[in-house]
Amino acid sequence: MSTTIRRWPHLAIGCALCVLSSVAPGSAWADPAPSYADLLAQLGQTPAVTEADALADAAEARVRQARTRPNPDLSIDLENVAGSGPYSGFVSGDLSLSLSQNLELWGRRSARVGAARADAATAALRRDLSTIDTAGRLALIYAEAEVAQRRATLAQEALTLALSDARAALAMVEEGREPLLRGIQAESEAAAARASLDEAKAEQEAAFARLSAVAMLAAPVTSIETGLLDNTVSPTALSDRDTLTVRVAEAEATASERRIDIERINGRPDVTASVGVTRYGQEDQTALTFGLSLPLPLFDTNRGNIDAARAEHRAAEARVLQARQEAGADRAAAMARLASSGSRVSAADAGVAAAEEAYRLSRIGAEAGRISQLELRTGRAALINARSAAVDARLARVRAEIDLARLEGRAPFEGNR
Repeated sequence: MSTTIRRWPHLAIGCALCVLSSVAPGSAWADPAPSYADLLAQLGQTPAVTEADALADAAEARVRQARTRPNPDLSIDLENVAGSGPYSGFVSGDLSLSLSQNLELWGRRSARVGAARADAATAALRRDLSTIDTAGRLALIYAEAEVAQRRATLAQEALTLALSDARAALAMVEEGREPLLRGIQAESEAAAARASLDEAKAEQEAAFARLSAVAMLAAPVTSIETGLLDNTVSPTALSDRDTLTVRVAEAEATASERRIDIERINGRPDVTASVGVTRYGQEDQTALTFGLSLPLPLFDTNRGNIDAARAEHRAAEARVLQARQEAGADRAAAMARLASSGSRVSAADAGVAAAEEAYRLSRIGAEAGRISQLELRTGRAALINARSAAVDARLARVRAEIDLARLEGRAPFEGNR
């Protein structure tokens, strides 16, 4: 092959590599995200936690309201007026003034307060669970943003390696040590690496936007300096304490039991006592009046509501049993995943070290002509895959910590803050 024929691919490939190198992004000014610990300290400002706090405050307010007694009723009656004969006009009318008070017998007030307290305890536990869920969501989105940043960095490194290998392949083509096909393949691989970098950059921007929105940051995040992927958490021993989800279910069962008491008491007569004074107009005399009023339970004994409350209590107890069964299995599984994820990270890091050494030796062998470009590309692909697997292993460890933290009733990485 003549020198002129060989030079045309050289110029074409070289121009393409120059274009790829020129558009490869360099280090730009970045606005780093606050640390996860700082964001966790501001968790109370998030909408989910604010809503849970408001619901808990509302439940406490209902407890205070349940303690209050019903207001008395004041009634004024004017009888035997505006008639005929001696009842004409208003002078000879009878004026009655009475005050009535619901006696709240049969423990109505205490049952009402007990039910309100049970609801307040449930709301407080739900607030704690909502806070933990929000912390877990924040940790996951934070880790995913860090993963996107690392993948963009790995894509940049992959492009750099592809360009370097393409230049080496081009030199060998120029020297006649490799066919033209190898140079064209190198150019194609560099273009593919550039496309992968563009995709990784887009995913990074999307992940940073999600983090900025969830963390309610005023300025958009453009980088993460202190992340969660390298945090290590050692699994703890299984605790006999019930998980927060179980305690929420138990509180709901207690509240449903208190509502049975309320419905049972509502089936009893609601007694109202009254006292008053009456002035008789014709005699110009006054007298006191006393009275008791209560409904006769002839038709409605509130049996349907009592049975419904009991059925709801049975359903709540079933949910407690199910929550306990699931919590035990989930906690054991989460601890096992966390332990295995640590081993997976160690294995992935060892794989990256081996792949880096293998690629280094491949480059040396390719430059010396002892290893083909195909073997060099295989080594480079193995290195890229090993680095990506190391990132995946760290994200899996974060997910395992989030799951275990929720079951233990704490924020993820709480001990690392």
